[in-house]
Amino acid sequence: LPAPCAAENITVVHGVEGGSISINCTYNPRWQRWSEKSWCKQIDESTCQHVVSARRFWLPFLKNRNGTTSISDNIYDGVLTVTMKRLKKQDAGLYQCKSDYLGETSSLRKVQVQVMTALLETQMPEEPRAVQSISSIPPEADFTVFYIIAGFLAMKFLVVVLIFIIGSHRKNREAEQKNPSLNEQHFAAHLAQEGISLSWESTA
Repeated sequence: LPAPCAAENITVVHGVEGGSISINCTYNPRWQRWSEKSWCKQIDESTCQHVVSARRFWLPFLKNRNGTTSISDNIYDGVLTVTMKRLKKQDAGLYQCKSDYLGETSSLRKVQVQVMTALLETQMPEEPRAVQSISSIPPEADFTVFYIIAGFLAMKFLVVVLIFIIGSHRKNREAEQKNPSLNEQHFAAHLAQEGISLSWESTA
């Protein structure tokens, strides 16, 4: 988040601990294409501590790295890009993009880097999804399951009753086939009763 400071021509860039920032320093590619470009941290008014330098002559657009700070130079567009990753509190301070050619040093840009503390997450941990899925079953599904189970039990009951009736019928038939004399006795008793009634009618 760059913010220029007009009084001293300093750009203020805000970063967050653990995050990263990227700064672009522009220059005249016609006059400063082959000059040495670097990124340094201002220690005091007269001392700027070297951090990292861009590659020169051979593939200058490739990144050169020193720890968590990298730099690359686009000599065709005249843009020097500095990236600082995994920011820490001690990374805060005043920095400069510098150009040096034949002992002549010039400042391309001054940048004030400020590192802020990351905000802690205050969200409550999520409940297990299994618990939520159980409690979210609609009531219609409960009634459907109940009807299915009730129908299944009723069918089982009817099957049991049918089997019992068929079994009883078969037992009766087997008993009749095994004891034909009982049938004859029943038939004779029936005829005797009929004979008695007929003789009573004739005497009358």
